[in-house]
Amino acid sequence: MDVSTSLRIVEVPREERAIIRELNRRIFGDTHVIRSFERTDLLMLVAWLNGAPTGFKVGYRLRKGVFYSAKGGVVPDVRRQGVARALLHAMLDAVRGRGYREFVFDTFPNKHPGMTILALNEGFQVVKAGYNAEHEDYRLRFSRSFPK
Repeated sequence: MDVSTSLRIVEVPREERAIIRELNRRIFGDTHVIRSFERTDLLMLVAWLNGAPTGFKVGYRLRKGVFYSAKGGVVPDVRRQGVARALLHAMLDAVRGRGYREFVFDTFPNKHPGMTILALNEGFQVVKAGYNAEHEDYRLRFSRSFPK
């Protein structure tokens, strides 16, 4: 299925974070998305496929020049159709437009192997790895710099 014709990605304001929480519940089984939505340069994207919300991506300024993609996901019944890649590209474009020079995110490869594969396919580099006791899994940090 070619999702490019029926997929729409929109930025949602902080006040509409309920849709992010609902998608998070559908995808991960809980409503906890990030520790706080009160972040500098918060960016929240929602993917709509055929008029229904099917995925999200949330990120914020980590430090000067570095944007952190904190969480994202796609509902199970539309995975492997390019929605996660489209969300990633939309966030990369927005972040580049805001003047950031680096984009980073963490993933847990044993729980979410698709994100590891996507990162490597999209030119990200592993810059940090270690065991995360809270998530009981290894965590990889991926990074991608923007050309000047």
